[in-house]
Amino acid sequence: MDHFPTNWGRPRNDAYDAYGTYPIAVRPNNALKDAFSAGVQRTQAPIVTGTSVLALKYKDGIMMAADNLASYGSLARFKDVKRLQTVGEHTVIGAGGDMSDFQYIQTVLDELMIDEFAEQDGHTLGPAEIHEYLSQVMYARRSKLDPLWNALLVGGYKDGQRFLAFVDLLGTTYSASTLATGYGAHIAQPLLRTAVEGNEDVLTEDEALKIIEQCMRVLFYRDARSLDKYQVAKITAEGATISDTRRLDTTWSFAEGIRGYGAQTE
Repeated sequence: MDHFPTNWGRPRNDAYDAYGTYPIAVRPNNALKDAFSAGVQRTQAPIVTGTSVLALKYKDGIMMAADNLASYGSLARFKDVKRLQTVGEHTVIGAGGDMSDFQYIQTVLDELMIDEFAEQDGHTLGPAEIHEYLSQVMYARRSKLDPLWNALLVGGYKDGQRFLAFVDLLGTTYSASTLATGYGAHIAQPLLRTAVEGNEDVLTEDEALKIIEQCMRVLFYRDARSLDKYQVAKITAEGATISDTRRLDTTWSFAEGIRGYGAQTE
């Protein structure tokens, strides 16, 4: 019995397959359907996320900080994640939001800096150019309904000018003397504004570090998605550096005096 459908009551025409059938060997899209490379390779929703990044201007440059936690939903899953990255000699970026998307952004920036170095034209990308580039990347991805689920802070110091700006997954951008992402925008930002605004040109590095430490401590007390391990970045005329992991000095004895905490009944 002839099992080939095109031979059932109709002359076969190899140039036109009336039934949409092909011999197995020449069937289109004959690849494995469950191949990883053929799957969707973009984030549909943030899964492993980091929260607050803080940044401020001080007399000699820019200071930024981010803790080392990446949460898997509500699980404090990864406790040694670096959410600050240097870009060239003059710039540091800090990321809140989805960490896989941040890894993609790091790859894109690495390629950009390699291309810029290969030009050998004597010019280097500064923080303002990197911020503008990121804003265009974010906006383009959003326009394609394929957003990068990140909020980024870009800090830098070049040609005697301090630069600090924000960009998010919608391509929204703005600049200020103090910036914060995540829960820090609600809890730490008021503290930063009180301590820094109006004093940007007189704050010393030590004073700026104390302000950062205070804000990171408050976030650890108040934000369930934060950690007591964090890093600090400094961008000055000498260049950009990111510290080793630091640990906050904290105490929880004050909690006993909070109504509703522990075994209190009154």
